[in-house]
Amino acid sequence: MCHDHDSRPPAPPRSGDVAERGTLTLTAADGTEFSAAYAAPAARPRAGVVILPDIRGLHPYYVALAERFAEAGLPAVAVDYFGRTAGVAEGGTRGEDFDWQSHIPQTTPAGVDADTAAGIAYLRSRTEATLPVVTVGFCFGGSHAWRQSAAELDLAGSAGFYGKPSMVGEAADAARRPVVMIIAGADAATPVEDQRALAATMRAAGADVDDVVYEGAPHSFFDRAFGEWAEACDDAWRHVLALTDRVAAG
Repeated sequence: MCHDHDSRPPAPPRSGDVAERGTLTLTAADGTEFSAAYAAPAARPRAGVVILPDIRGLHPYYVALAERFAEAGLPAVAVDYFGRTAGVAEGGTRGEDFDWQSHIPQTTPAGVDADTAAGIAYLRSRTEATLPVVTVGFCFGGSHAWRQSAAELDLAGSAGFYGKPSMVGEAADAARRPVVMIIAGADAATPVEDQRALAATMRAAGADVDDVVYEGAPHSFFDRAFGEWAEACDDAWRHVLALTDRVAAG
C-alpha cells in the first residue's frame, strides 16, 4: 500500500489562495461515471494537473493533494479508477474499508487513460481550452504517469512517484513527453536500478527524463507526517513544479 487513510501531503514551497475545492462526478468518453476531486487557485493558472492516485483510488490524501496543487497556483483534479467496477464512490471518496484488492486487477491502461482524458477536459472547461496539463501519479498511478509519456493523450508531461517499470512495459520505447521520476532510495517494492534503467530507456526513446533518487527514503515518503524526510519532500515538490512551470512557459 502507498499512502494510508490518514496520510496527508506536505505543503508546497509556494502558496497562494485556493478559490474552490470539492468532490464531483466526471464521465469518461466510454460513458463511465467516476468520482473525482477538484481544487482551483484564486490566481489565473498557466498549467493544470491530473492526479493519479495509488491503488486505494480516490481517498482523502488525494483530495488534500489537489488542494496543495491549487495552493501552488495549479488547478488540479484527482481521479478515481474504479467507476467501471465499483461505481461512483459513496460520499465522494473511497473509505478505509474499500476492497481495492478486487478492483485493481480489473483496471486497464485504456480505462486509466480515458479517466485521465476526462480530467484534462474538465480542467480546460474550468480554465482555458489550451491549458497545458500534466499528470502526477503515485505508486500504481506513478507507473501509469510514466507510461503516459507515450500515451495518446493531450498531455504536456508527467511525473510519477515510486512507480513500477514493469507496468510501463513497452511504452518506455515510445516515450516522448517530459517525465519526472521521483524515486525512493529504500523502496522495497521496486529496486532503484530498475527505475534508473527505465529512465535510460525512455531517454533513448526521446523523452526528457528528470530522475531523482532520495537515498534512504521509503516508499510513500511524500507525507507530512514523515518529518525526517521534509527536505526530500520539499525537493520533490520543486522537481514537479519545475515541470509544470516548464510546460506553462511553452
